[in-house]
Amino acid sequence: MTYDDASWHSGGDFPVDLPPEAGGTHIGLFLAWMLLNGQGGERHADGIGGLAQRAQTPGEWFMAVCGGKLAPDDLSAAGNAFATAYYLYDEDGHEDGDPSYLPDYAKSFADAPNAYSVPDTWASYDRLAPLLAARFAMWQGRIRHEGQDNGL
Repeated sequence: MTYDDASWHSGGDFPVDLPPEAGGTHIGLFLAWMLLNGQGGERHADGIGGLAQRAQTPGEWFMAVCGGKLAPDDLSAAGNAFATAYYLYDEDGHEDGDPSYLPDYAKSFADAPNAYSVPDTWASYDRLAPLLAARFAMWQGRIRHEGQDNGL
């Protein structure tokens, strides 16, 4: 299973003036937040190098280390549960008003010409990070309230 893949976004109506890597910016920003907030999987147990020091942008790091693919082994058990609930939002499986990553991302960067034009920068990360922190906290609260903590 793969949650998302940059190559899935670089075809079709993808803007011709952008490099294919722009199809992974939204994924890299999400994964960077997850890793920098303790939700990394065993795959990243040896550290996250240039990401933690901001020596590479989230998208650059994601493309180099993950090959443009966000997979379950990138995330912890809690990270996978959150990604399933928030990143892989399924309209049929959620109540109206449940938050979802891609609509949140689009609203966060409503000033960009399109979702793929969001710059792969730490400024973009810093703009999105408070929303991701709030969504993760909200999800954790919901899990605890529903008695589904299971060690997450």
